[in-house]
Amino acid sequence: MKKLAVFLIASIGFLAKSQAQIFVADSCSVSFFSATSIEDIAAVNTICKPIMSTDNGEIDISIPNVDFEFKKKLMQEHFNEDYMESDKYPNTIFRGNVNEKINYTKDGTNNVTVTGKMNMHGVVKTITIPGTVTVQGNSIKLTAKFDLKMADYNIKVPSILGSNVAEQVAITFRASMKPYKAK
Repeated sequence: MKKLAVFLIASIGFLAKSQAQIFVADSCSVSFFSATSIEDIAAVNTICKPIMSTDNGEIDISIPNVDFEFKKKLMQEHFNEDYMESDKYPNTIFRGNVNEKINYTKDGTNNVTVTGKMNMHGVVKTITIPGTVTVQGNSIKLTAKFDLKMADYNIKVPSILGSNVAEQVAITFRASMKPYKAK
């Protein structure tokens, strides 16, 4: 009888786990915008790599800093060499969890918050990001808009450029996720 009880408990655990899926990005973009009186600065990165588990709502995102594209090549050089120090800190990484319970088997848009650790420029901070998780059939769309202060991540702006770079940047994140299939 004990063996049967252990088997049933293990089977239920396995079945509950088997309904959870890992989702990977089909497409992804992270962009930022900084407005100043002299010049607006905008960049986009489409090489970001989010992974999500529907089991616990965990989201991991790796963003290669050198893959942000700017309209002006000089801005891109300054971003990588002077601000992000991309040789020293090649990636920005976010690891967090969706705070709300979501039924990933039911289509709909869910307003959520995601709390986790942002590792950028060698600084790790816990942040909470507002966004949406949209379930559509067998895909998930993630969106978020939030602001980050450069000083929070020890990103220094040379005083000569102070009026060219805002202290806070607006971040927009979008990802279309599909179930991961092992090859």
